[in-house]
Amino acid sequence: MTMRDRMEKGLLFTDMCEGLPQRRSEAKNLMNAFNRADHTDIQTKTELINQMIDAEKDVWIESPFYFIYGKNIHMGEGSFINMNCNFIDDGQIIVGKKVLFGPAVTVVTVGHPVNPQMREYMYTDPVTIKDNVWIGANVTICPGVTIGENSVIGAGSVVVKDIPANSVAAGNPCKVIREISDRDMEYYYRDRRIEPEDLEEERK
Repeated sequence: MTMRDRMEKGLLFTDMCEGLPQRRSEAKNLMNAFNRADHTDIQTKTELINQMIDAEKDVWIESPFYFIYGKNIHMGEGSFINMNCNFIDDGQIIVGKKVLFGPAVTVVTVGHPVNPQMREYMYTDPVTIKDNVWIGANVTICPGVTIGENSVIGAGSVVVKDIPANSVAAGNPCKVIREISDRDMEYYYRDRRIEPEDLEEERK
């Protein structure tokens, strides 16, 4: 079994053989080119996004953006990553459609054994973030987590367990605070009501 097979199966692996260092070097070259690109050069940045990661249409990433391999990141249509995010993608990071990442979010798919004599080994566990999720600023998402569709993760949270769909969750460790409710369909923030004329103005 190859190291890449072991990585995909969540078995213990090392990453200094079988061309893995070269893959990381190539990914870093793309990452650095993207982070240095002029922010007004939309065409170049879009081309680099499509070379760095597996992106559907209308995916946008604000630089700087950091990752390990890039091609283990799968972004659904219309998803957005804000500045200074870190995706540790030794394992798969599967992101649905219209997902929003706030600034400085870290998504981790790799861990090390607690046993100090085996600490040089690694294992992966994929992260899945389903459609229409909003991840707040400075959130850390740990290996093996699935976040259900439509859910919101509050700023600064550390997500160590699955979060169900249609939930507002926050904290360290992140826990469900409440379900998304009918009131959320009427108010966008505290006592600020969603007004049709405001939406019409935005559309214009």
